[in-house]
Amino acid sequence: MSNALRRTVIGVLLAVLVAVASLGAMGAMDRVTLVHQPLPGRPLAIVAEVPGPETGPACALDGRYVDEQPDGLRPDVLEAWQRLRSAASAQGVGLCLNDGKRSTGQQRREFEDAVRRFGTPELAARYVLPPEKSMHVKGIAVDVQPLESAAWVERNGPALGWCRRYLNEEWHFEHDRAWATAGCPPVLPSASGS
Repeated sequence: MSNALRRTVIGVLLAVLVAVASLGAMGAMDRVTLVHQPLPGRPLAIVAEVPGPETGPACALDGRYVDEQPDGLRPDVLEAWQRLRSAASAQGVGLCLNDGKRSTGQQRREFEDAVRRFGTPELAARYVLPPEKSMHVKGIAVDVQPLESAAWVERNGPALGWCRRYLNEEWHFEHDRAWATAGCPPVLPSASGS
């Protein structure tokens, strides 16, 4: 390595070291926050704007589906998902998270695509909800595949607060901690109510 190159590399490393040390010192004095820390009186992140994965690796149980990471689910729902998956695994059942959290933008793109395919927003809403109505956007819904796994969740999930919500979607489950004791609400014909 030439002397000029060595001096450049050392200079860059020193600049980075000084910048990190400065940020560390300011952070210690509460002037810089590199990680969001919720504080009383300050608003929390808007969950509807938190995106989830667009896709994931192929589901090991059935390659027609994917198994997304549960990124973006509300923290209590994420914990409940992990408990559900552990309970299923203890009984030798695998669960693939075919669809989880979506942001408003992700849901809007899906809805607009459905409008293009079906012709009108009314027809599209029978198959894909607009963002303001989607529980995936709120971070409390998961679509479980394959259908044998979804059937296991329908039988065993209510004890953990997971309930099937729509007659026409055997794979769609939503979480509410209260359902573990109060029982599941009535299943609706579809997400659009029709």
